[in-house]
Amino acid sequence: MKKVITRRDFMRGSTYAVLGVALGFPQKQTKKVRVVLIRHQDAVDENARFNEKIIQQMLDEAVSALFEQDDPVKTFKKLVKPEDIVGIKSNVWAYIPTPKELEKGIERRLIDAGVKKENISVDDRGVLRNSVFQKSTALINVRPMRMHYLAGFSGCLKNYITFAKRYSDYHPNNCADLALLFRLPHVKGKTRLNILSVLTPQFHARGPHHFNRRYVWNYKGLIVGTDPVAVDAVGLEIMKAKRREQFGKSREMPGVPRHVAIADVKHKLGTSDLNKIDLVRLGWKEEILI
Repeated sequence: MKKVITRRDFMRGSTYAVLGVALGFPQKQTKKVRVVLIRHQDAVDENARFNEKIIQQMLDEAVSALFEQDDPVKTFKKLVKPEDIVGIKSNVWAYIPTPKELEKGIERRLIDAGVKKENISVDDRGVLRNSVFQKSTALINVRPMRMHYLAGFSGCLKNYITFAKRYSDYHPNNCADLALLFRLPHVKGKTRLNILSVLTPQFHARGPHHFNRRYVWNYKGLIVGTDPVAVDAVGLEIMKAKRREQFGKSREMPGVPRHVAIADVKHKLGTSDLNKIDLVRLGWKEEILI
């Protein structure tokens, strides 16, 4: 990279015209990008089992709040049309995959919105071979939040890596240019919603595919938005706060996850500046961290 991303660059950010405008949702007269953080005390139990009914309720409330609507089905009807072919880009990492309960909730609302079941597919590593994804007109981007040994932080931006033919092309400089994934042919212009699962995020890792249950906490939340950069910026701030709490300020993050700021400042994909994000907090407030 020719340009070094400074703290001033990070805080300056750039605004992003959210998808809601194009879809005809009412928007406040503001330059801020709306992101919804919703939590529920009963979303996950003490044995890390997910409550499908509660997660559906959280998804419905978050999407409705995102677009200032009362009815989640009507909201999804504006996100997708009956003729759409929809790929739900999930994540199957063995230790913390996207919860099936969340995948089902998304699929349920897409069907309620009139999309045919045969025109919906949930996939991760097989997206380039999946006929629904090959013909897709719309994507829902959903994955769990966790630490990553190269990028430092793994969220919605990194979730599209399986659309790339060679993952290694996106590894240089701590995965700095992950935003380029959103320009790939199977992806460009198709993402209708980004959902970062912070139900049971992992806040520490020591190398490739490292997992230890002691570094997973039941945050019991979802972060939802149309801007993947803004969604990840909120998630990253929660991750940093958790690490400060556990390890102290000096170990807030192992290095700087640069790809979120670069997605904003260099690639103009979205907004990384928290001052330009309208964060709507719903539900359970204990240990909210942001």
